[in-house]
Amino acid sequence: MPPLKILHVISQRPEMTGSGIYLEALIRESHKRGFLTYRVAGVPVGSIDLSKESSPADRSYVFFESASLSFPVPGMSDVMPYKSSLFKDLNGNRLTAYKAAFAQVLQKAVNRFEPDIIHTNHLFVVSALVRKLFPNVPTVATCHGTDLRQYNNCLHLRSFVKRYCQRLDRIIALTADQKKDIAQVYDIPPEKIVVVGGGYDQTLFKRAPKAPAGTVHILYAGKFNRSKGVPWLLKSLLTMKDQDWHLHMAGSGNGPEFDDCLDLIEKLAPKVTNYGYINHRRLAELMKRAHVQVLPSFFEGLPLVLFEGLASGCRIITTNLSGFAEIFGQAQRDTVDLIQLPPLETIDRPFQKDQAALEKALRKSLLDMIASVKKAPDFSDPRAEMIASNYTWPRVFERTLSVYNVAIHQHASAG
Repeated sequence: MPPLKILHVISQRPEMTGSGIYLEALIRESHKRGFLTYRVAGVPVGSIDLSKESSPADRSYVFFESASLSFPVPGMSDVMPYKSSLFKDLNGNRLTAYKAAFAQVLQKAVNRFEPDIIHTNHLFVVSALVRKLFPNVPTVATCHGTDLRQYNNCLHLRSFVKRYCQRLDRIIALTADQKKDIAQVYDIPPEKIVVVGGGYDQTLFKRAPKAPAGTVHILYAGKFNRSKGVPWLLKSLLTMKDQDWHLHMAGSGNGPEFDDCLDLIEKLAPKVTNYGYINHRRLAELMKRAHVQVLPSFFEGLPLVLFEGLASGCRIITTNLSGFAEIFGQAQRDTVDLIQLPPLETIDRPFQKDQAALEKALRKSLLDMIASVKKAPDFSDPRAEMIASNYTWPRVFERTLSVYNVAIHQHASAG
């Protein structure tokens, strides 16, 4: 029997996004099974040295900031860790050029590779385009959460996105709550949506003994912006400068929100180290040393960084976002603390009147976790370890492969 051939599609830079990490991980797991893969991605012109590509025959790119696409790569978040444009500004000639550029590259990829199945990322414009172009190829799409936000914000794109995403063979959701949102927003039957989750590299992110806590090491890893709650975190720590802690910041951003975060980081000196954007190997090293990981975000799909931190032995502080209690709620409170959020003004921004209370809640959680670390630098929590073990990439790929097989079988039956 010939090996399964999977075409992976992502509309943005794969090397600097969580969805890109997801895509690359699935490709690695596919290769372990002897499957063949091909990928299509959107990148800035000049960002890829094609002469140094390890396997240029198994990938194609849509180039932005080029003659045909003069604008930066549209980001699935409005603030990306690299130069990007906004989907809400993708209209008129820009939208026409965007669809045409992806259609041309996708058509060549399908003709050349002849995939058994296409796996796209994000329930948005490019996934809809894939379904429109290739109705006879089994196609599944993964929802990463940011696509739901873009769908909500971009009225002019909804009709096209909804019409063709409804025709996808299967949708992969990250959590049960997200499955409900997808069914409601896109009007897709729940039986077509499968909860699979995201994963982490268990060979890289694993526990090492934590140093006895004189200084408690706190880690934030992600974009530096408001929707991730970074200003809220930094302002909370400003009220705790008398405590013995050190904050490690790993990530990047751009624009005024990024500048505001840098200003707050400067006020916390010398109790903060800002590493900027780092690779996964360096992040794994930081996580092995960190006692506490904080992600005070106001909006997420399912951040893989929390599984990476938990597997590395970090205690976790995060907001109780949709799907988080379902996954992390079984862990002990001094291992994972889920902070309740008030109703938000927008999908990723609190009301001004609630910000002081939010800072107070985060400060309390930080102080409680610091006290727990002082008592025992390493946690012992079998339920937390079970959560981490269920979200390794091999486990996630097993569930994903089941979705592929159902989609291929049902597509063949319908044909």
